[in-house]
Amino acid sequence: MAGALRQSGLDPRSLQLEITEGVAMEDAGATAAKLKELKNLGVRVALDDFGTGYSSLNYLKNFSVDKLKIDRSFVEGLGSDLEDTAIVGAVVALAKSLDLSVTAEGIKTAGQLDRLRALGCDLGQGFYFFRPLEGDATSALLRGSPPGDALRGS
Repeated sequence: MAGALRQSGLDPRSLQLEITEGVAMEDAGATAAKLKELKNLGVRVALDDFGTGYSSLNYLKNFSVDKLKIDRSFVEGLGSDLEDTAIVGAVVALAKSLDLSVTAEGIKTAGQLDRLRALGCDLGQGFYFFRPLEGDATSALLRGSPPGDALRGS
């Protein structure tokens, strides 16, 4: 990885890799070692779909992640399902206490966005911001002015 970063000229801090809980657990020891190596290079690591798999708090400590991504299955029930709302709030609070950033996946409505902002969630992604695009449409959008996904201020 270090060689590829050097060859590409990419600033490692500009690269964020996402790993799901399930993949991380296939060989937890090897995963922890590889993630630590990536972090030492300056690469940022996000734990995707947090809360849907193994979700051991010990993994947060051992996997050296920078960000938790809250699965859309919890975001969907924000405001209408007390348990989903409580889970999202707890994950955001946990992440903040560990100095991790939080991204909510699957935001579809302004109401969900408002609730996530109120809970202190950092970032969001989902159809509310933009629908998936084909390659050419993505390139055209990136040449222009793409909508942001920051939950703060918009």
